Amino acid sequence: MSRVPTSALTDLIELAQEPSSTKRRELLRQVTGIFMTNPEEISGPEMELYDSVMSQLTADMETLVRAEISTTISQTRNAPLGLLRRLASDDIAVAEPILTRSQALSETDLMHIVSTQGQDHLRAVSRRDTVPESVSGVIVNRGDDTTLHTLLSNDGARLSRATNEQVIQRAQANPALHEVVVNRADMPVDLMNDMYFVVEARLRERIMRENEKLDPAVLEQALSKGRDKVAVAYGSFPDDYEKIFAEVESLRRNSRLTPTLLAKYMRDPNPTYFLCALAQMADIDFLTARHLVEKKEIDALAIACKAADLDKALFLTYAMIMLSDQENAMGKASEYGRLYTDLPRDTALRTIRFWRLRRAEGHAA
Repeated sequence: MSRVPTSALTDLIELAQEPSSTKRRELLRQVTGIFMTNPEEISGPEMELYDSVMSQLTADMETLVRAEISTTISQTRNAPLGLLRRLASDDIAVAEPILTRSQALSETDLMHIVSTQGQDHLRAVSRRDTVPESVSGVIVNRGDDTTLHTLLSNDGARLSRATNEQVIQRAQANPALHEVVVNRADMPVDLMNDMYFVVEARLRERIMRENEKLDPAVLEQALSKGRDKVAVAYGSFPDDYEKIFAEVESLRRNSRLTPTLLAKYMRDPNPTYFLCALAQMADIDFLTARHLVEKKEIDALAIACKAADLDKALFLTYAMIMLSDQENAMGKASEYGRLYTDLPRDTALRTIRFWRLRRAEGHAA
């Protein structure tokens, strides 16, 4: 189909003054149809004419008509930008096709939308095939948790390191975000490990599978990234911590901190002895050790004991102590025993290295 001459388009501008809304609606559809015949070939003054006519005709149309035009215009990479931007900031029923699909919107346009519009608009942008890092950063800053879930569910959304750290902080406090965060393919592995102590068992297994696949070079790279923000520490140190830590440290330096001594500490009425010993033998932070014991994180205890190269029987002894007030303690202990047997020590050591990041951060907190 041949393109409409500029003179004919000028005639349409005059017709746009027609007061009848029915005729104006039909005229809008006619102009849109003409534009969509060969949109890639339109530019310069001719594009400005189309923009002027279509914007003028669209201005007082009902939502249904504006949404129809929005859907049509969203299909081309070469669109009248004035009209496109106006529709992108319209009611969400109108804006959604453009925000989710239009390739004519620039990164600057998207930044304007996510910086000025509400959650519905942010969610629509979050569903685009590709969301630039800068746009994702604003969405994470301004979006509610539902919007954040939409963004994180999109593999095409690109997130910077700083934005991912912000995501992790929010996700740790919201179980609804746990799965979508852990399942993100591009989530830095050290940040994913920050989720270990807050997610349910099946997601912990996912984290451990990722740790198992890490080669040494990737592990070192992940550890070298560091953190811009301090991780949350698990409470404060007990009053006798420094004294007992020094005592246990002296035993370790003199090669007297043994599994046998650890087993003795298990039954000591003062838990600080066992926690200091476990922390030093597994090379983890005291607060992390206390957290996994007090919260009965037996799968995490398995990682710590495996990293410390402790005998399975010793691990199961303490697991039974932790499970003593639960039903079917023996059956559960047997399951954890299989977990301990199947857990590669290399994987435990990799995971422990991520936990060590909490040591300096935890003390700083």
